[in-house]
Amino acid sequence: MGTFASGVTIVTGLDDGEPVGFACQSFASVSLEPPLVLFCADHRGRTWPRIRESGRFTVSVLAERQDEVCARFGSGTGRKFDGLTWHESPWGTPVIDGVLLRVHCAVHQVHVAGDHDVVIGRVLAIDVPDDDDRPMIFFRGRFGIGTDEPVPAPQLWGWGDHWG
Repeated sequence: MGTFASGVTIVTGLDDGEPVGFACQSFASVSLEPPLVLFCADHRGRTWPRIRESGRFTVSVLAERQDEVCARFGSGTGRKFDGLTWHESPWGTPVIDGVLLRVHCAVHQVHVAGDHDVVIGRVLAIDVPDDDDRPMIFFRGRFGIGTDEPVPAPQLWGWGDHWG
């Protein structure tokens, strides 16, 4: 599955006033009407159960230059928010500065799938900061795809110069 490039997000919430969060690659849009998104989280982890209890979360899409933020939230040790500038959103979730997109949500449904929970969030609001940065991409066990050149469409199944 490492050959499927994905964006990198941080899922955050508040637990008794304390900000908590984790790095997450499994994030997607589910529905426009009603507006729903999903992410997958290890239900054996420490952070997701705390966010679930609060009932609200924010998904922040990281910019390419935010490798320090990614490393901080991808680590299983340390307090993720120590020394990090953040503020509380109107929906009661931590907001991280400098990201490409923020999706503020309420927990809508949770489905157990193996060792993870598939979390469906009802979108409450979307923040698009005025930033033209490139997204952080995770591909084949590393960040970025190793080139600034556009990647051509695969020649599989008759794909080529068209997508129709």
